[in-house]
Amino acid sequence: MARTLAQTIFGARFSGLPNHSKENFYCTSRREPDLFHHSVCGLYTSTSLFPALWYQTHQFLDAGSSRTTVYVYEWPAEKENDTGIVSQTFKCDVKGPGISSYEHNTGALAKPLDECLNKVKERIPVHLHKSTSIYLGATAGMRLLRLQNETAANEVLASIQNYFRAQPFRFRGAHIITGPEEGVYGWITANYLMGNFLEVCGKNACFSLTWVHPYRKETMGALDLGGASTQISFIPEDFEENFNYTMQVKLYGYDYNVYTHSFQCYGRDEAEKRLLALLFQRSSYLVDNPCYPRNYETALTVKYFCGSLCTQSLRPANCYPNQSVIFHGTGEPGLCQEMVSLLFNFTTCRNQEDCPFNGIHQPKVKGNFVAFSGFYYTINALNLSGHFSLADFNSSMWFFCSQSWAQLQLMLPKSEEIYARSYCFSANFIYYLLVHGYNFDAGNWPQIHFQKEVGNSSIAWSLGYMLSLTNMIPAEGKLIQLPLKPSLFAGLLIFLTVLALLCLFFLVYLCIVSRHQKVISRVEYVFTPE
Repeated sequence: MARTLAQTIFGARFSGLPNHSKENFYCTSRREPDLFHHSVCGLYTSTSLFPALWYQTHQFLDAGSSRTTVYVYEWPAEKENDTGIVSQTFKCDVKGPGISSYEHNTGALAKPLDECLNKVKERIPVHLHKSTSIYLGATAGMRLLRLQNETAANEVLASIQNYFRAQPFRFRGAHIITGPEEGVYGWITANYLMGNFLEVCGKNACFSLTWVHPYRKETMGALDLGGASTQISFIPEDFEENFNYTMQVKLYGYDYNVYTHSFQCYGRDEAEKRLLALLFQRSSYLVDNPCYPRNYETALTVKYFCGSLCTQSLRPANCYPNQSVIFHGTGEPGLCQEMVSLLFNFTTCRNQEDCPFNGIHQPKVKGNFVAFSGFYYTINALNLSGHFSLADFNSSMWFFCSQSWAQLQLMLPKSEEIYARSYCFSANFIYYLLVHGYNFDAGNWPQIHFQKEVGNSSIAWSLGYMLSLTNMIPAEGKLIQLPLKPSLFAGLLIFLTVLALLCLFFLVYLCIVSRHQKVISRVEYVFTPE
């Protein structure tokens, strides 16, 4: 049967705020090179300049494969059909290495968070710190760590819990969200920012500025490429046929049945580790890598690419974790494509139309899609943006992969080495994932929009999580409680206004008629014969 999106992962109800207050809520999460991910959220109150305007502000820290970013989201305490109208208002990049690198040194795990957390403390008045709630959630990297070493995963979570319990905030616990939940949260974010759930109804069309459900507006599919997993989410053409593969989502009073799947080990970082392990299998400790730029060379330990759960099946028998392997870039686009294709298992589906790869059911893709996170950064490196043809993508990818390391450094002067050297691999991986994995073709490829943000808001699963969270947090009490729905109240107000105007006109009419009769009576009196 259809699955229901769990909206009680970090659930809490907040009430009893004083009048004329602003409610602020912050969350943090962290995603590392292996997509080890945690999140922290808190609630605080502060004085508002506008007594009748109440807001809730949530902050979510979401890290990419190289850095952690804190997002602050805000929405009015009043909600539309039980869901908040959320906007991003603040962003902070966290410095330091990824959390997974502290697996054997958990004592130093939380230090990278200090700088941004201190900024959060500055934004929250000291006397309100104790009323601030903190939540922690983990995604793909933590799911992998738990599968590989549950004890280590528990120790990392325990270390984080100890860190936040020592903070002046109220810690509410740590949790690991599932891959499908991560996928659906990304889908929610994309469609919310694109205005597919709500749109502003202006004064020309409505009696007041409000939010309405867009008429006949289609939702978009979402494609998310992280470091350890990748997600695809969209509403299929035939819901009944795909009922067992969808998740039910309720937002702004409407129900959506979303197909979603998360492919573990198909994130950009883990997929590249699998390629390196595959190349190492075929060579010695001096390995040619056709996906690295020509004349590029780097030394990596065997543990770096064979220590992951995702490369377990590719691990050689005589594996020495600390042994260094020299990878030499040859910059061969054709051979790179051939090697990347080996990362996908296309044989298990046996030419079934609804089973692209790895034996996973997937409905036929339809409509527009937005591709973000790792998809966007790779496309941006190829000097492409927005939407374009598959032919343009292929030609840009081939040109990029043919460049030497010296040429790439000139093309990407601001990119870190660990990313610049891998963009050719990422581009080929994206090609095989989208074309042979998800079954996009030359016809519907232009319907994929590669984007990082919409307006000032980043496209990330954290915003979708926040929108789901608003379904659980009750709207704050109004200064005047109305027993009527806003639309009914507006209609009644208009009716009473019209009625009052009619009464006023009638009274004016009576006054005029009365004065006219007095004048006539006086004239008659003057001319009355004696």
